Amino acid sequence: MRSVNIIMYHYVRDLLHSRYPEIKALTLDEFISQVEFLNKNFTIISMDDLMEAKISGRDLPRNPAVLTFDDGYADHFMNVFPVLKNLGVSGSFYIPGEAVKEHKLLAVNKIHFILASASIETLTEEVISLMDKYRGREFDFPDTLDLIDEYRKPGRFDKAETVFVKKMLQTVLPERLRTIICDELFNKYVGVKEEVFSRELYLNEHQIRCMKDAGMHIGAHGYAHYWLGDLPHDKMKEDVDKGLEVIGPYIDRNNWVMNYPYGSYNEDTVKYISSIGCRMAIATKVGVCDLDTDDPYALPRLNTNDFPPKSEVYREFL
Repeated sequence: MRSVNIIMYHYVRDLLHSRYPEIKALTLDEFISQVEFLNKNFTIISMDDLMEAKISGRDLPRNPAVLTFDDGYADHFMNVFPVLKNLGVSGSFYIPGEAVKEHKLLAVNKIHFILASASIETLTEEVISLMDKYRGREFDFPDTLDLIDEYRKPGRFDKAETVFVKKMLQTVLPERLRTIICDELFNKYVGVKEEVFSRELYLNEHQIRCMKDAGMHIGAHGYAHYWLGDLPHDKMKEDVDKGLEVIGPYIDRNNWVMNYPYGSYNEDTVKYISSIGCRMAIATKVGVCDLDTDDPYALPRLNTNDFPPKSEVYREFL
């Protein structure tokens, strides 16, 4: 059994002095403490090391861990990269192409900052009100009470109301309606021009190149951060291809790693990415990865919140 802890990160920032202290993030101090803990108790390896071990069958070092950072945030260059470089360890960064190429604010991040800017009770009421407002005009979707019954359930790190709002605005409602509602709420509660916000939030090409040249791993995360498993084949293929075009300068197109946005994929997704040079993919299924038994195109991960100083949950998987 070749087990490895693949750990998932998103925002890492100085929350106390942030304009959005309610964003769900790991503070910089917590991140430093966690990486020091991991470096002491595990062997932090690169994604390239993991991929080579998977392909060759060679043994892994004792207690291996891989650090993965989703969504291409500037946090990763300003806060994460210096810590990893100082400790001489590698991280793996997964970058959605649209954020870098078009400086557009991804819907997933609009939702995050909307949630960080208003109470969930207020937002739940507003989302339901807007759903009822637009239903039947030009959009057709199930009854609100049925949707509440199906999706208003607590998640691993979110309360039930937050899960409901996220589901409605991420995937359940028709895409154009999701855009309309997200834009309305973002303008009301955040009130910053999208391009300005985007350029502050995401990595740019120079930062990506700097991290790559310093030994960090760069991987694919689609283009527009879609639920790839929900897309028809042509749209899924287009999103994957456009994402690869953007990160192409930083990867080996014959030997790259995919990180599914939202952990969403299906057989069609796997068949396509494996045909164009993807050798391994990571998902969001919770667990410790076993290279000998896990599907190489659906490797599980644990969350930063599963390790000290946030918790000791990781011990449940030992």
